[in-house]
Amino acid sequence: MWIEISIPEQRLRLMEGEHCLREWPVSTARNGPGEREGSGCTPRGWHVIRARIGEGMPLGTVFRGRRPTGEICDSALFESDPARDWILTRILWLSGTEPGVNRLGVVDSMRRFIYIHGCPDAFPMGVPRSAGCIRMRNEAVVELFDRVPVGTRVHIRG
Repeated sequence: MWIEISIPEQRLRLMEGEHCLREWPVSTARNGPGEREGSGCTPRGWHVIRARIGEGMPLGTVFRGRRPTGEICDSALFESDPARDWILTRILWLSGTEPGVNRLGVVDSMRRFIYIHGCPDAFPMGVPRSAGCIRMRNEAVVELFDRVPVGTRVHIRG
C-alpha cells in the first residue's frame, strides 16, 4: 500500500499498487507547493510515514508539539482561537526520501514538521488553506491511520 496526494485535486488516495482503495478530500498549503523551510508550502515528491501519533485518542484530541494537550476541540474551543493551527485526532509525520528535494538541509520535510492530520470541522476540505501540512476530516484521518504502518510510502504531486 502507498498514499498519493494530489495538490491540484486536493485529494488523498490510499493505493494498493495501481488500484485506489479509498480516497478523501484534503486541504494542502494555502501557499501552494514548495519545499523550502519557512515557505508555508506543501512539499512534493516521495516521502515515508516516519511516525504515527495519537493511536486510540478520542476524535478532536488537540496536539501541540505532537503531544496531546488534554483538550478536545469542539465549537466553543475552536471559536476561542479560530486562527490557531489546529492539529487534531491523529498525526502521520512525513519524512522526505529525496535528498535535495524534500530531505536534508532547507528542504527537509521532517524538520519542517509536515504531517497528515485532522482539523476542526469548520475548516473546508478541497481548498488549499493549511500552513504546509495535509489536513483531513477527523473521521477520515482515523480511517487512514488505522490502515497504514510506519514506512508507508507517500507521493505528493503538485
